[in-house]
Amino acid sequence: MRWSDQVADPTPVGFLLHPESPLHDTGWGHPEHQGRLRSLASAVGRDLLALHEKVIQVEAGEATEEDLGRVHTSAHLSLVREAAERAERESTLVRLDPDTVVSPASWRAALGSSGALISAAQAVSDGTLKSAFVAARPPGHHATPDRAMGFCLVNHVAVAARWLQATGRAERVLIVDWDVHHGNGTQDVFYADGTVFYLSLHQWPHYPGSGTADETGEGDGEGWTLNVPLPMNTTAYDYRRHFSDALSKALEVCGPEFVLISAGFDVMAGDPLGGMLLEPEDLHALTREIFNQIEEGVGVVATLEGGYDPGRTGLGVAAVLRALAGIDLE
Repeated sequence: MRWSDQVADPTPVGFLLHPESPLHDTGWGHPEHQGRLRSLASAVGRDLLALHEKVIQVEAGEATEEDLGRVHTSAHLSLVREAAERAERESTLVRLDPDTVVSPASWRAALGSSGALISAAQAVSDGTLKSAFVAARPPGHHATPDRAMGFCLVNHVAVAARWLQATGRAERVLIVDWDVHHGNGTQDVFYADGTVFYLSLHQWPHYPGSGTADETGEGDGEGWTLNVPLPMNTTAYDYRRHFSDALSKALEVCGPEFVLISAGFDVMAGDPLGGMLLEPEDLHALTREIFNQIEEGVGVVATLEGGYDPGRTGLGVAAVLRALAGIDLE
């Protein structure tokens, strides 16, 4: 699909935010706090007025434990659910590790965020939406099959990828992760899988310490993981060049029927947990580059991962939404 073709498409882009997601409470001193979604929703709401129904808000469904169980162990899901129950029973916050917090609403927020991503993937694959953005919270790409970490409880993109495959909507899925941190959880889920390609560009060295260039997959998944570790303060020009080249390689191997984007806005300049230099216009360009390279008919859904300067994150999300809708930045 070329960019000019996308501009002519009248089908709207969806924006999804499950009502439980903002209720996940980590405490205001935590980087992944409730104000992130409030600021994001405010920025998107202001921009929606100018988009003339090219971007619409869509109701989000809820994932089931069966959906989550295609990715996570039953022991892991029980741990998260029971931590949320304990938090509610004791009116407290429960820490699964020093960074990862569970509140009374966290289990419902995790189910809701994965459900929102599934709802988006279903609508895009059915053709009722051109593409979609999901404001997920808590984020997901650090959650492994059996461990919550890095603020993440459930791996939403992995759940959506497995749902697409389980329902026969896509055999091959490409996950593109531009969060400033490597998505170790997503990599772990699909490392030996030759049907889901994982592409990550991330700051190196940085948390969580994984994502070297020689991590390329194993067994049936050999060659289906592509990591592009980049140094702090990589210029936007160099980042975009690496992104375009890596995307071309991923598409050549994978030939995806669906693309899921782990959109981390901590890759922007000034983020307190990052050290990269991208601006909203660069994220617009990365999104556009995906549409310029994929084949016609390939679905695209993006979801929020990191981004810890709330105001900047809102601007970045608005830029990505405009790119998904085929609208230039003003």
